[in-house]
Amino acid sequence: MGRYRPPPPPRSKYITVEGKLRLQQELDYLWSEKRPQVTRAVREAASQGDRSENAEYIYGKKQLREIDSRVRFLQKRLGDIMAVGQVPADQEAVYFGAWVSLQDELGQMHEYRIVGPDEFDHASKYISMDAPLAKALLKRRLYDEISVQLPAGKCIYTIIKIRY
Repeated sequence: MGRYRPPPPPRSKYITVEGKLRLQQELDYLWSEKRPQVTRAVREAASQGDRSENAEYIYGKKQLREIDSRVRFLQKRLGDIMAVGQVPADQEAVYFGAWVSLQDELGQMHEYRIVGPDEFDHASKYISMDAPLAKALLKRRLYDEISVQLPAGKCIYTIIKIRY
């Protein structure tokens, strides 16, 4: 079996204004604060002599590679994405950026916000617009029922509330 992995499907280009600001802040932090700190640490470790057995030097170089990789990704991604801050004219339907309250078959309530793939966070109840649940919700209206195939099985939800 070869090492070839097919490229992942293209991600959506949309992001909320807050999400774009967070990515920009991360880029600024990595470039102006974190990278200079690590560079200084690597320079100090290198001045200690033999680099081949110097764990601080090796770890620092690895950290620099990771930071540089993330910086390149953020620079490219920030150039490709489009921030969406407008509230849609039809607020009775689910669109990007909406907070959606759902009720499942057991009567339990769930609330999610549909965001871009770069800002999803389970702890904050943010789901990517590329996720199966978000795809099923988009363009649906208040009190519509949706059916979603989840790893645990098929779930049916009713849209109870939509807010922007």
